[in-house]
Amino acid sequence: MPFTIQQVEYFFTTVKDQPGEAYNLLSLLEELGVNQLAFTAVPVGPNSTQLSVFPEDSAQFINEARKSGMTLDGPHKALLVQGDDELGALAGIHLKLYKANINVYASSGVADGKGSFGYLIYVKPEDFDRAVEALEL
Repeated sequence: MPFTIQQVEYFFTTVKDQPGEAYNLLSLLEELGVNQLAFTAVPVGPNSTQLSVFPEDSAQFINEARKSGMTLDGPHKALLVQGDDELGALAGIHLKLYKANINVYASSGVADGKGSFGYLIYVKPEDFDRAVEALEL
């Protein structure tokens, strides 16, 4: 199969936009033994950044985050697509969502330059179950 799609949970925290914030969170996650499927950092306003963690094991992450006093918002749901990088790899996924009248309100992806890619898809919470059904997960 050229790609897989899985439901994932993510959590975010908003931090002051300054050097070292992502490092502080990522190194803490390393110390806590939290493996991640994805990580994003997005500016929100002129002085803040939203750091989103997509843990492999949400229960472990929640437990470790509580122990460390981390302030989080979540869990929220997203879709993680991983697979072979080929021309038009994502078009079929977007077509299925379009035919189901589901809006992709955010996404981000990257190819590794060696033939694989990863892609995060965000749909509104009220559309998530329909997106899962449209993608036959």
